[in-house]
Amino acid sequence: MSSVPAYPHPHAPPSGKARVRAALLRGMAFLYRGQGGHPPASLVHARILVLRPDHLGDLLFLGPALRWLRNRLPHAHITLAIGPWARPALPGLAGTYDALLELPFPGFERGPRARGVQRWRLLGTMARILREHAFHVAVIARPDHWWGAMLARLAGIPWRVGFQDPQARGWLTHAFPLAREHAVVSNMRLMAALTGDTLHPDPQAHPLQFALSPAATAEARQLLSQLFPDLGPRPLAVIHPGSGAAIKLWEPAKWGAVARHLVQQGARVVVTGGPQERALTQQVATAGGPRVVDLGGRTRFATLAALLAQATWVLGPDSGPLHLAVAVGTATIHLYGPSDPILFGPWGDPTRHIPILSHWACAPCGTFDWPDLPAHGCVREIPVARVLEALDTLRAV
Repeated sequence: MSSVPAYPHPHAPPSGKARVRAALLRGMAFLYRGQGGHPPASLVHARILVLRPDHLGDLLFLGPALRWLRNRLPHAHITLAIGPWARPALPGLAGTYDALLELPFPGFERGPRARGVQRWRLLGTMARILREHAFHVAVIARPDHWWGAMLARLAGIPWRVGFQDPQARGWLTHAFPLAREHAVVSNMRLMAALTGDTLHPDPQAHPLQFALSPAATAEARQLLSQLFPDLGPRPLAVIHPGSGAAIKLWEPAKWGAVARHLVQQGARVVVTGGPQERALTQQVATAGGPRVVDLGGRTRFATLAALLAQATWVLGPDSGPLHLAVAVGTATIHLYGPSDPILFGPWGDPTRHIPILSHWACAPCGTFDWPDLPAHGCVREIPVARVLEALDTLRAV
């Protein structure tokens, strides 16, 4: 096994920079402690803002909590604030909110990021936008989103609810303990704390959902009929090898070995990915052999969702599309390294959704930006045999 890189240590205390930032945030929160209005006497008709700056998987995990809140407060006005990059996730939140705000939350862009003075200017601009809506309540649904908590305070929102993160809690009026539990459970527990209820979430009662359009379903079926004219009863396997963090990736050659095994077992195999992942999907498809179809960059997002719904199995590292597959009801195999499957594992029937964990002792560390990536084999060293064993388990269900 490759040695774990010596830096940064996954369980090291906060860096000096992080400690200074936390102290500054606490001081600023103290100075602004008197700002804000009066909370509503009741939440029945409250104007509620829910902030979630993340990408696909985290928005899907928010869905059960938003659906519960919608049912619990049917007459409240719920506004969902997301980054523009999260728009593809909205069919997973259908019917849960009354209005949508797209805000360019800094730090969550994939590509060039706002820095320094630009971030502070964004804070002032976005606070003015939120102030115009006269919200009564802000729910900061990402646990460590101190920037969003500060934004809600500067916007004058009187109730600001979130988790007890050291950098965020000074900006909140109500901060609740964060446990090591699935993100869906944390989200639902936060909403229940807002209303004073007690919940016991489970995947059967509070599943992930994603609304598929008839047009996208028809497009996916037509694509499959063109790729595999002899449809018949053969199973369809989708390998989605990409992820938002390079440290989560498995070796293309290993995905190729899995693809060859699936073909030998009589399955149709396609490899999917976004336009920026074409090189990766091509590597996997080439390693899998001529009967494996590369669809990297060839499907719009809605069609990808419908394609995953048509599949028998979907395989890949921990990523939004794997959770999307869970949401559309397809059996899955997820590979985990730095991300914690207790927090971010598949939210569904455990007999149909199998997480495979790295054997490294330091996993999961929650660190996704190791500087010495080639030396990091956390996910890459997962043996092919473990994935094939998981496939056998799913076949037996």
